[in-house]
Amino acid sequence: MLISFRSRTERVANTWRIDNFKKNSTDNTSLMSGYTETYTKDGNYSYQWGIITGTGTWGFANHDANINLVGVSNQISHTLIILKLEEKQFWYYYMDGSDRYEYHLVQN
Repeated sequence: MLISFRSRTERVANTWRIDNFKKNSTDNTSLMSGYTETYTKDGNYSYQWGIITGTGTWGFANHDANINLVGVSNQISHTLIILKLEEKQFWYYYMDGSDRYEYHLVQN
């Protein structure tokens, strides 16, 4: 088990690019080409996917196991369930109804 000396906030605060994307276990990575997300230490969030962009705020929830995205333009707010949070990898999923969207992001 690796121990990180960087706080969870410091690990999230980064610009991330898509490495793998699945909807309901089906690989749709090719549909997300060029997608990035940026998290700042002061709680700001943004994403970019081609000409589609949005901004909002983020914060940890559920004892740092989740991230709440709030006020995100061009998207609904989501609770991200963290699967992996390392210095160079950030994996999460969220549910939209019965659909599971899983993102594997890597440091940009």
